[in-house]
Amino acid sequence: MSGDRVRAIIANAQDVTSEAPRPLMRELPPADPFPIESLGDLLAPAALAIHDRIQAPLAICGQSVLAAATLTVQGHADVELPTHQARPLTNFYMSIAATGERKTAVDEEALWPIRKRETALREHWEAQQPDYENAKLAWDKAREAITRKAKGDRARIKSELDALGQAPAPPLAPLLTCPEPTYEGIVKLFAVGFPSLGIFAAEGGQFIGGHGMSDEAKLRTSAGLSAAWDGDPFKRVRSGEVTVLPGRRLAMHLMAQPDVASMMLNDPLLADQGILSRILPTAPESTSGHRPWHEPSGESELAMKRYGARLLDILELPLPVEANGKNTLVPRALPLSTEARRLWIGFYDHVERRVASGGELEPVRGLANKLPEHAARLAAVVTLMRDIHAAEIACPEMQAGIELAQHYATEGLRLFGASRIRGELRLAKQLLNWLRSHWNVSAISLPDIYQRGPSVIRDKAKASRIVTILEDHGYLARIECGAEIEGKWRREAWRLTFER
Repeated sequence: MSGDRVRAIIANAQDVTSEAPRPLMRELPPADPFPIESLGDLLAPAALAIHDRIQAPLAICGQSVLAAATLTVQGHADVELPTHQARPLTNFYMSIAATGERKTAVDEEALWPIRKRETALREHWEAQQPDYENAKLAWDKAREAITRKAKGDRARIKSELDALGQAPAPPLAPLLTCPEPTYEGIVKLFAVGFPSLGIFAAEGGQFIGGHGMSDEAKLRTSAGLSAAWDGDPFKRVRSGEVTVLPGRRLAMHLMAQPDVASMMLNDPLLADQGILSRILPTAPESTSGHRPWHEPSGESELAMKRYGARLLDILELPLPVEANGKNTLVPRALPLSTEARRLWIGFYDHVERRVASGGELEPVRGLANKLPEHAARLAAVVTLMRDIHAAEIACPEMQAGIELAQHYATEGLRLFGASRIRGELRLAKQLLNWLRSHWNVSAISLPDIYQRGPSVIRDKAKASRIVTILEDHGYLARIECGAEIEGKWRREAWRLTFER
């Protein structure tokens, strides 16, 4: 077919009047600004210092230092709610940002005191391990000798074994964080390691897409994480083996790309199970393209030194554990002051009025129902970072916890709805943006898309599905007889119907 004939077909198609293209999805409202001042006199300057150094979104910097602080203090106290329940300080955070937002660099800055403490613990473990191995071998040989010499005398064997005592305990595993564990792996680590741990994943896809969240394991993992948030014992039952571990605390911070995060936030099984109501999300606006080079200020260096010194001071304190055990926590109760209690009750009533049918928090009722408890936990973290020996939560810290909880509620309303958008609609949005910014021809074909278009569309089948979506929404119109595009005849071709 001649080029003149093709151009005539396209021109005729353009003369056909049609409705304007329909939006693929509702645009998200702007991100809620992270209430950085609520982090207190230590964490807020640290978050601002990381922002100054890395130029990543401030919300991610704030989220990261808050998560590190949670891991640092959660073993020392439980917050006592006005309901007279003692609740863990454990929090699960999620920071959502695209590739290039420097999530890993922020994570490295926020966690450096914890990494330094892990290095010291590993050096101690390496020094203690030979002594333990020798003591364990000596104990095993003594036990063998007792059973051999007693020659079947049960009373004598028992008496001498009782006198021998328990086997030497190994030094605790020198880990405070792990990036992508299964629930079973967490239980095993808690059995031999420290009673306060954290899941920290700068690439949240490692965890969300890992074995622990596979189709066959995600219900077990999410149920276990929810129980950990509640402060229940960690339990693992296998043939011939039962493990029950009370007095453990597990914090979590997942940094994830939007599409990876949506896999978790859009999962109906996880929503029904309840894990999503325990996650505190933030998804700030991108800073990419707005980060000209500048030298970090001297104040930033001082703020990070103060931050690191405080975390290390707390991390080096002995944890409150049972007298007869090395790693079962017995945290003290941290109550609210009279004024803080009054503030908390006011916030509780405020939330309760808004989770009713038709209320503004109804779409995130699961998260909203836990907001007062989230606020108290966050207030306790800020309190203990100010003074690890604090006797109560004062009114300013309670106000800070409420402001943080309100931020997470606002972000939850924005993000949980957006996460329900089908993945292919997101791909259609990416293709539409690519067509507007990179494609200068009035028609397009499938090979043009999967060979030259967005990297996430790399095969004909996927390109065909995405084109169907854009065609259905009025952004593309099929050219029935095909068309010549950049010198190549394409049997299947579509005209771009939108303005660039």
